[in-house]
Amino acid sequence: MELIVTVGRRKTSVARVFMKKGTGNIVVNDRPLATYFPIPYYQQAVVKPMTVTEMSNDMDIQVNVQGGGVKGQAEAIQLGIARALVKFNEELKPTLRSHNLMTRNAAEVERKKPGRRKARRSTQFSKR
Repeated sequence: MELIVTVGRRKTSVARVFMKKGTGNIVVNDRPLATYFPIPYYQQAVVKPMTVTEMSNDMDIQVNVQGGGVKGQAEAIQLGIARALVKFNEELKPTLRSHNLMTRNAAEVERKKPGRRKARRSTQFSKR
């Protein structure tokens, strides 16, 4: 079986996912999943597409991820893995879609506006 390559994005994170038949190994930036994401919540988010489709022990996954924070990276990897599974087997798409794993979350940070402290936060009002 050949190598399946997909991309997942979230906020400013970009994850390139390389998937092939194997034993269920997941490596993120040349480190095991448990050391790259020590918090179990993020580990579960990354493997959710595999557990939903019951393919946890069938595929080896190599991920290169950059940009953003921990949560953005985990969700970018999640989308990349879901897309790779659909490339592998088109019949998995309805299952993944029903768990909201095929939709790219487009929420980005709003830019700072001039005359404001943040994007919408105004300066503090001074009565005197």
